Amino acid sequence: MTRVALITGASAGLGIEFARRLAKRGHRLVLAARRTDRLDALAKELGNARAVGIDLSKLSAAAKLMAEIQTAGEEVDILVNNAGFGLIGQFAELDAERLRQMIDLNVGTLTDLCRSVAPGMIARKSGAILNVASTAAFQPGPKMAVYFATKAFVLSLSEALHEELKPHGIKVSCLCPGPTRTEFGDVAGFGGNGLFDRVAMNAKDVVEAGLKGLDRNRAVVVAGWMNKLVAASTRFAPRPIARKIAGSIKY
Repeated sequence: MTRVALITGASAGLGIEFARRLAKRGHRLVLAARRTDRLDALAKELGNARAVGIDLSKLSAAAKLMAEIQTAGEEVDILVNNAGFGLIGQFAELDAERLRQMIDLNVGTLTDLCRSVAPGMIARKSGAILNVASTAAFQPGPKMAVYFATKAFVLSLSEALHEELKPHGIKVSCLCPGPTRTEFGDVAGFGGNGLFDRVAMNAKDVVEAGLKGLDRNRAVVVAGWMNKLVAASTRFAPRPIARKIAGSIKY
């Protein structure tokens, strides 16, 4: 079996940077996302990579992806769960189907992929999982209620898996970026926001922080000093205050 690094959401933003950094480290890559034209171009650029076009928000998408990888004679040595999206708006007014797709992708598929790769990693006594959450994971988020909740799940799951899998020689880290210059804001519905643009980090720096944290097997990696301050402050602020502050953000 050929060991590979599987990167989801590899057609844009952080996913592209994860692919480039891991390719430079000499890993063979499997790139998964919906937009096959972008994936094919990235795989061609990197050389030691192949593209799998798949909509990971669909039910059983993780099982389909893992079956495809197994058929190709590969096993996942590094899993980067990067695929995900957010939506901004009043909870009662957002499209219910899109909200469910968000939960299925951000939570369901991520969990399924972790569960799929963990037994093999345990058997080999090696492997690494990097789950991409957000600083949104540290507090509730009025006007992005479901997105914040999905990232809280990712953070909690990742910290638990970090402890469970560490005795087996497996690294598990949760990367929590703050605002980042990717397509995320456009998809979520607040592209061009002045404050977001001023404080946003670039994707390369976020990915570098995430991979360094994974190398050191840090359970939680918050990228950027400002984001570290924000994340730390939520631990001490009373919950009513934290949610009011989050709800006052102008997207």
